[in-house]
Amino acid sequence: MDKFWAHLIAVQPDPDPWVVGVSALAALLIVGFRMPWQVSRGLITIAHEGGHALMALLTRRKLEGIRLHSDTSGVTLTRGRPTGPGMVLTALAGYLAPPFLGLGAAWMTEQGRITLLIWGVLLLLVCMLLLIRNLYGALILLVTGGAVFALIMYAPADVQQVVAMVAAWFLLFGGIRPIIELQHKRRRRQARDSDADQLARLTFLPGGFYVFFFLLVAMVSVLFGAYLMNPL
Repeated sequence: MDKFWAHLIAVQPDPDPWVVGVSALAALLIVGFRMPWQVSRGLITIAHEGGHALMALLTRRKLEGIRLHSDTSGVTLTRGRPTGPGMVLTALAGYLAPPFLGLGAAWMTEQGRITLLIWGVLLLLVCMLLLIRNLYGALILLVTGGAVFALIMYAPADVQQVVAMVAAWFLLFGGIRPIIELQHKRRRRQARDSDADQLARLTFLPGGFYVFFFLLVAMVSVLFGAYLMNPL
């Protein structure tokens, strides 16, 4: 157990500056182009729904389960008061989760805690698997968790570092695009039950304010994450 703990908290050396730049470019290409985004967007949905679920637990709402769908959408089912701070915070947490997770990943990579980061991601995926209430969602989490476990077991340390950095950038960049897509859907009146519109019904502020707030947080997270991972 002592050896495992020592391995878990081991600190890796800082990456070369070009590694940081290439990992950022790779994540930006994944998010920016349609085909890789369609394949990878489900990972952002996992983070999004995980944010709802965690906040529901923190605000003592009854968490009934999570569903992930093949169109990369998802829903977190909770029970409790239909209004009030708990419901507001739970609705807020979804779009904020990917950029905040990206910031956390950026900080851990900057600290060299790559092994701890990857094991932490695996633990979060296992916790979410216990809350999944549909077959497709369980399959996606098993595949993702299996890939993370294989990375832990078989990939050398430098490969783990690169993957961790790409994942951090992906969460940061990937936190922006769904918000832009949300606003496009709202303009076409195709997202009347979105988190922003639910928040508008729960508070005195319009849905557009919450879209702007989500986008502001996501963009500031990118800037701060870039500062953290800047090797210079």
